[in-house]
Amino acid sequence: MISCKNLQKNYNQLAVLKGIDLEIYAKEIVCITGESGAGKSTLLHLLGTLDAPTAGKIFFEQKDISSLKGNQLADFRNKNIGFVFQFHQLIPEFSAIENVIVPMLIAKKSMNEAKAEAIRILTYLGLGERLEHKPSQLSGGEQQRVAIARALIMNPKVILADEPSGNLDSKNAKFIHELFFKMRDDFNLTFIIVTHNPELAQMADRQIVLKDGQLAS
Repeated sequence: MISCKNLQKNYNQLAVLKGIDLEIYAKEIVCITGESGAGKSTLLHLLGTLDAPTAGKIFFEQKDISSLKGNQLADFRNKNIGFVFQFHQLIPEFSAIENVIVPMLIAKKSMNEAKAEAIRILTYLGLGERLEHKPSQLSGGEQQRVAIARALIMNPKVILADEPSGNLDSKNAKFIHELFFKMRDDFNLTFIIVTHNPELAQMADRQIVLKDGQLAS
């Protein structure tokens, strides 16, 4: 589904990624691990088109996406990739359902269609009775499930997650980890997850270890 060829990323004189060759297959759950500063989040941001590589190519279903710009790039990202971050990134003034529908509104879907899809996904995630609650009224685990619902709303092919359980207690972390595998099967999703959590890394189909901006294994 995704392949990288000689992927490099520099910030001024600092080389963060030093030539990554990588393939991710459809419906895989892949964990990217390594010490802090190894380049894990940078790699994830490049794969998600949130940042552009200094050199190298990224192919998504054999299409070179590293050359996309502007509206083309934003449209590709909105339709194909869902993002889950450690700190949820929810809009505090919005209810759960309002947070979840944002990507559909960006894609110019109707409000009725967006709300119906958000209710379906939030109910699937066990939040059917929390639709109108704002983030401050939700637990950390519930906030993360709202963020996951937002990532799912556009029916993406890939979910990119950066330390998705890093801010949760062990019980909620375990729930989120198991949820990813259920979602993979229910929605035919591919997951690429940056994590320091050894339990999640061991559950994954494959673990990619980065060291000093290169693949260690």
